[in-house]
Amino acid sequence: MVFLSFLLLALAYLIGSLPLGHWLLSRRGFESRLHNAYNLGVENVVRRVGLGAAVGSAALDAAKGFAAVLVASSLNQPELCVLAGLAAYLGHLNPPRLLFGQTPPRGRGNLVLLGVFAALSVAGHLSLWLTVPPLVVYAAVLGFGGYVSLATVAGLGVFAVLIALSPLDIPAKLGALGLVLSAAWRFKENLGRILDGTEPRLGDDVPMMGKREGEVLAAFMIHPLTLEDFWQTRRFAWMRPLVERGVLSEATVRNVASSLRPMKVGELHGIKTNDGKRIRAYLLSSPLLPEVFRDDPELATRRAIEGARLAQELGAEVFGLGAFWSVVGNKGVDVQAAVPGITVTNGGAYTSGTIKAAIPGILQHFASEGRDLSKATAAVVGANGVVAFGIARTIAPQVGKVIMVGRDLERLERSAATLRRANKTTEIVTTTDYAALKEADLIFTATSDPNPVIFPEHVKPGTWIFDEGRPADVAESVALLPGVRVIPGGVVRPPGGMTSSVDLHFGEGAVPACLAETLIITATGEHGRKSLGPQTLTENINFFVEQAGKLGFEVVD
Repeated sequence: MVFLSFLLLALAYLIGSLPLGHWLLSRRGFESRLHNAYNLGVENVVRRVGLGAAVGSAALDAAKGFAAVLVASSLNQPELCVLAGLAAYLGHLNPPRLLFGQTPPRGRGNLVLLGVFAALSVAGHLSLWLTVPPLVVYAAVLGFGGYVSLATVAGLGVFAVLIALSPLDIPAKLGALGLVLSAAWRFKENLGRILDGTEPRLGDDVPMMGKREGEVLAAFMIHPLTLEDFWQTRRFAWMRPLVERGVLSEATVRNVASSLRPMKVGELHGIKTNDGKRIRAYLLSSPLLPEVFRDDPELATRRAIEGARLAQELGAEVFGLGAFWSVVGNKGVDVQAAVPGITVTNGGAYTSGTIKAAIPGILQHFASEGRDLSKATAAVVGANGVVAFGIARTIAPQVGKVIMVGRDLERLERSAATLRRANKTTEIVTTTDYAALKEADLIFTATSDPNPVIFPEHVKPGTWIFDEGRPADVAESVALLPGVRVIPGGVVRPPGGMTSSVDLHFGEGAVPACLAETLIITATGEHGRKSLGPQTLTENINFFVEQAGKLGFEVVD
């Protein structure tokens, strides 16, 4: 009897794992495995494959749950029927790779559960007092809150409690508990989004690529700059008082943050271009703190690739890499190679474009205060990088001296030689010593360092500093020096009155230029203009500057 019971449970698992709904939808050209359950609501499935195929797929999933319990009911053991329901649900959520390969299914399994409960009532020898109340609770929670995931966990929780209070034996109680724990684990990300306020309710309009003309969807990867940013999301805010009271150490929180896969943490609303196109943008995060990018670049690259896959599943057309994400994986090249189904960009071209657009105004304002540019000394920090070298190339013809500061003196000298050939009258020097900044009247900085690199001892009074670094290269205390002006760079205001559910630290209604590039590519459909690797084409820089003006993006001075 024990052997037969295990055989029936194995059969229930295999029945649950059969990709019947997927096979039906794939015949209509719809690859459900490539989309997150976030996007697989009834409306989107019907829109993609038609009402008949959507209903057929739903019926097949429910039939799996019913059949699995029906098979187990042949032994007239209610406990075995409950365990068969659990086996079918686990089979649907975690089928053998032989059936799905490396790409698992993305569905929630609610229709399988519906079939399970129907079979438990009809053939599983369970009282209606055990099977009907969970469905009533499910409907009530769904109707009141609108969250499918929360309603599912609540309904199964009630089922587990009722089974625990019933005279059924231990196996049934464990099976009911297994159902609620399996659902809670499956829905952990959905439950987190409910806490953060980013989970759609039943009936909400969830965008997908190509769903409607005049609306496009992008995704952008962010990360916390400090633990204060980590507390922004309500799913993690509960840790803060524990850290403040010494119950949790900061090191523990940082380790937890490093272990988390990418998740959706926010959304940009209200972006509408001058030609009437609406852009929706999801903010994704794997909450790696800045030092992790330096200490474990392989982990950062792996998380960026996972973020790109999530963006594709969510229906986005373009995936942007922000802040330190922009330098991982050979500045996005490895990420794009791993996830070819979505356009990946590091935002470098438009970032360079905003700087190119801002520098003439900065130099003009500097000169308007009676300061002679031709005799001024300008320093460029991070001059080994593409963006900073572009700054040096722009300002060299207009100032008397350029100090190029970087980490690799040999590379700096090669870059300086290029500038000297083009600017015969400008003195150009290279150094790795930040103390040389004390000589500068103007400082332009664009490094990828996670911490400030310019402090009060490096700056003389009256200096103007253009800070393109993200996080900022300039320590806050520098702004307290007499006459020093710190100008943030690479900040853009999208058209339409944008709002964000997450504080991006660029001011109300503003975003970094790398995010703006992601939005512009999505709006124009010019995916070939993406920025990848260390090289930035001049024609692409000019393209983004031109398109930004046409679409209504404004550089914040």
